[in-house]
Amino acid sequence: MASTTSTPTSGGGGPRPWRTALLTLRDESVASPSPSALLALLRRLLLSPASPSLVASAAVLSPHEVGSDVVFLAEKAATVPPCAGADDVLRGVCHLIHDVMCKTNTEIDSSGWLALLKFLHELLKCSVEGARVKGLSDRTAALNTLSECMQILRFSRKDFGRSSSLTENSHVLRVLILIISCLQAELNMTDKSNGPGTSSYIPGSTSNKNSNTWDMKISAFSMVEDILCKIASTISEDLWRSVVEVLRKVMDFVTARNLIIESSIMSRFYTSFLRCLHLVLSEPKGSLSGHVAGFVANLQMFLVYGLRSSLPSAIPPKENKTEFKSRTSERGRYKPPHLRKKDGRGNDSVDDRSSDSESSRYDLGSSDSDLSDTDGHAKNGDHFRSSKARLTAILCIQDICRADPKSLTSLWPLLLPENDVLQQRKYRATLMTCLIFDPITKVRVEAASTIAAMLEGQALVLTQVAEYKESSKPGSFTTLSCSLGQILMQLHTGVMYLIQRETQATLLAALFRVLIFLISATPYARMPKELLPNVITAMCSRLLDRQSNKNEHYALMVNVLSCLEAAFAKAPPSSDVFGVLIDGCAGPSHTQQKSSVVAVLLHCIEGEMHFSIRCGALQVLRSVVHNYPSCANIIWEEVRDIVLDLLQTESFEDQKCGANFRPPKEELSIKGRCLVAGMKVIDECLRVSSGFKGADDLKECRLLDIQQISDCTVNKSIKSAPHFEIEAPGPSQNCNLDITLGTSRWIEVIETHLPQGLSHASAMVRTASLTCFAGMTSDVFFSLPVNKKDYVTSSSVHAALSDTVATVRSAACRAIGIVSCFSQILSSPSLPGEFIEAIEFNTRNSSTPVRITASWALANLCSSIRFRALELQADRSAGVLDKSTISLLVEIALRLTKDGEKVKSNAVRALGYLSRFIRFNHHSDAVDEPSTSDFCGDPVWLERMVQALMSCVTTGNVKVQWNVCHALSNLFMNDTLRLSDMPWASSVYSILLLLLRDSNNYKIRMHAAVALAVPVTRLDYGSSFPDVIQGLEHVLESFCSNNSSSSNFKHRDNLEKQLTFTALHLLGFVSPKDDQSLKDFLIKKSSFLEDWLKSLCSLFNSAEDQPLASETINDEDGFSPNVSQKVMLSSAVQSLLIVYTSGNQQTIAQRFEQLARSIA
Repeated sequence: MASTTSTPTSGGGGPRPWRTALLTLRDESVASPSPSALLALLRRLLLSPASPSLVASAAVLSPHEVGSDVVFLAEKAATVPPCAGADDVLRGVCHLIHDVMCKTNTEIDSSGWLALLKFLHELLKCSVEGARVKGLSDRTAALNTLSECMQILRFSRKDFGRSSSLTENSHVLRVLILIISCLQAELNMTDKSNGPGTSSYIPGSTSNKNSNTWDMKISAFSMVEDILCKIASTISEDLWRSVVEVLRKVMDFVTARNLIIESSIMSRFYTSFLRCLHLVLSEPKGSLSGHVAGFVANLQMFLVYGLRSSLPSAIPPKENKTEFKSRTSERGRYKPPHLRKKDGRGNDSVDDRSSDSESSRYDLGSSDSDLSDTDGHAKNGDHFRSSKARLTAILCIQDICRADPKSLTSLWPLLLPENDVLQQRKYRATLMTCLIFDPITKVRVEAASTIAAMLEGQALVLTQVAEYKESSKPGSFTTLSCSLGQILMQLHTGVMYLIQRETQATLLAALFRVLIFLISATPYARMPKELLPNVITAMCSRLLDRQSNKNEHYALMVNVLSCLEAAFAKAPPSSDVFGVLIDGCAGPSHTQQKSSVVAVLLHCIEGEMHFSIRCGALQVLRSVVHNYPSCANIIWEEVRDIVLDLLQTESFEDQKCGANFRPPKEELSIKGRCLVAGMKVIDECLRVSSGFKGADDLKECRLLDIQQISDCTVNKSIKSAPHFEIEAPGPSQNCNLDITLGTSRWIEVIETHLPQGLSHASAMVRTASLTCFAGMTSDVFFSLPVNKKDYVTSSSVHAALSDTVATVRSAACRAIGIVSCFSQILSSPSLPGEFIEAIEFNTRNSSTPVRITASWALANLCSSIRFRALELQADRSAGVLDKSTISLLVEIALRLTKDGEKVKSNAVRALGYLSRFIRFNHHSDAVDEPSTSDFCGDPVWLERMVQALMSCVTTGNVKVQWNVCHALSNLFMNDTLRLSDMPWASSVYSILLLLLRDSNNYKIRMHAAVALAVPVTRLDYGSSFPDVIQGLEHVLESFCSNNSSSSNFKHRDNLEKQLTFTALHLLGFVSPKDDQSLKDFLIKKSSFLEDWLKSLCSLFNSAEDQPLASETINDEDGFSPNVSQKVMLSSAVQSLLIVYTSGNQQTIAQRFEQLARSIA
């Protein structure tokens, strides 16, 4: 192939040769020649040895003409790859285009560049396919072509500039992927040609060609990085997968021999390559599960890149955190004067191999600015800029953690240590190695951020799975759960070690963030019992540090307090933590009392402290009181006085400062947050003194009557209630409820704190003040003086109707919902009406949280009305609401069933409570008592209620569905209904059976089974009775074979118990008068029924054999026999025996007769 790269003056003819060749090509192309003919034409016109200098000819033409001709040439050349020998012609055309673009000015528009990129794409595909079979000379020519392709791409990037579109960038990226693949193929062949055991790609032992290959790869990855910075978030999935695949192949190659090369050129390559990987992983477009293990194993090798010969093997027992001790024998590379040590040393020798060593990692006095790209590497001995590769590798691990945390769980032992965290790992480095030993602060900070991301993403798995056991023999098998437990233990050791010694602010902030996530993710109940108390003690020691305990260091103290808040909020509460809390509170010396944990926290909320510190300490105290209620009495007086002082101070400042002289907005914000935190501590202390255990004082009274029928007790854990019970030695954590103490504290707060809090200018403070009312209990409420009770209710109603801030109105509705649980309020002539007005007004609010709390209050009020209505049967002198009020409640609930899921769930609850007591058929009573006539309902209500419930069960979420089942249970318990006469009864039974059979949620199935057990006679089931019996039997038969998910496992025993109860209830109604189809079904299933009933009998017999002292049976552990259930079991067996006897099934009848005798 002749050279076409002569200068414009080396040949004559002006523009004629170029124009002649291109015009001939255009003319010949009109006839659409075949690829082979076009290939010959290109070879003859442009690549013939006799061709004149086309580049010199093109140089005298206009840029527009040259650009148009180049695009046309590229379009035609792109159509010849199917022909044999096309790769040589394509390379020649590429060489021509490259020289023309280098030596002339060309104007190419966007569409032209796309055509040119298509040509390069076809060229490179040929190069990739032919690279494996070509000789060395052809491979050298191919490398030259790749270099020219990259130069053409640089021209395109220059022309595109920042205005390049997604399509253009995507085409360039596809070409770059092929270039990288070609370069990788070349390196693979070079590596194989040197034989095993030789690392041909080590720069010190390679040819100039191989070094150029690495330079080209660096340039290619640099261009890929530039493009990904622009389009990573909008890249197509197939292109994203292509990039991931080529990056994976490159990474597998460079790490194939478990050897990462430390040199300048390789450091540049690793950094450029890892940055591309970071950009791709940070914007995932598909699953990474197939690559996670490979990427993580390879990335781990970069964690100590450039440091293998420089770090200490272990942390010395004592070190100076701020002094830098230089080694007299160490010599390094040249340092500019402003970075030299002031110890008289001269310039270091470049040739000394000890220059690879980085300086001591204990030089913590530098700021982040010392780590810039220009001088940070010199100060810290960061040869070859190796820290950039380490930093980017850590970022890639962080990206994988965020993109696919589940796949990363099994790889934790690769990234985090299971033992000896304070020992340096030169060959199996972990993220903790980087965090503890790396000399570059940026690397250490990112290592901390990655560990925090791992803990955050796997917190649920860790709390459920991890457990700590003493390590067994080295090399023995360790389960994943034990491995995770050992990792958590080592993380505690390493992080606490650093927190107690580091002084660099940025790194300390990152360490505290790691500790917060570590505390949240650690299951301390399965860890050494002293672990969490040791963390708390260490954090408190930081608060006692005089250097840290200054206002200018408040950021450090805020971080410490955040860690303490996470520690004290850890559930379940720990007796060992409780011991740390009370230790020293009643010590013999004043010094011991002042150093106790509670005393330290109380000191942090005093007036001389920065508001951020006071806010953080108040948040810690709230967690302390919530999990360890006994501490409420210790801190009450100090917290009460300090919060009151905050309220009065802000009120005074508001009066003193005019509108033009107010403090800065930031100062107002932190003061407001501090006051909110203080009010929350007051709220928590009031809940403790009131004995608050949840929204319903009567132990879930809204379920009580149904539980008595179903014999399935539901114990609820209320998150907003303090943890009153904990097993602890010494002082009891169980607070003996003193209503007098609770009442006196409530009166004090109502008189002093709440008037100022409810009228505060900050909506956050008003919200926190109203939330206090949500911790009220009925005992305390009705022990308050009348004026104080009126203040509680009137303040809540006023805020719900008048406040303009949604969060305040939501808090007011919650307070109304709590007081509405107290059924005695219905004795008030005006209070129920005021509550209903506030509730109805807020159910129309545009804010969803307000409507949710308003609907919750509506359901609670309806529950109290139902409870009072049932009491009315025993005390008919008690008055309840009139018919118009009940009608309003029904209309509100029906309207809310068309709202969002959470609102709909509460509305369904309200309908259930209303349907429980409204008398839909009161004319059937012999005497219509005036007091009960208030509950008489319009039959249209009933139809609309049932229709709304059926609509909700088909369109609502899980919570809506089980609330519908609960509402239907209430409806079935209405003794004024004749279910057999109701046209909707069969549809309701069908829906319940469908939920019982097909729902994936065990709680829904359990509530459906409860509802089916409510009707008290065979007549109530009507024509649906055979379907209900058959449906229940199928569910029972398939129950044992179904595998429940982990989320359903805790409800499985209750569901089994309820299914047993419901089935016995219904089987007791079967008789020879039933349809023949039902009797045939019972005969068919007699074997299953016999085995099932025998298993129940064995439970009763084993229970009767137990001594009385051990008759305590946990209701949550399945079917627990009692007298009433034995009667039901006997009734079911007798009913089946009669059916089988009347059907002449003598053999079956004999077996059931024996079964009946075993029960008697």
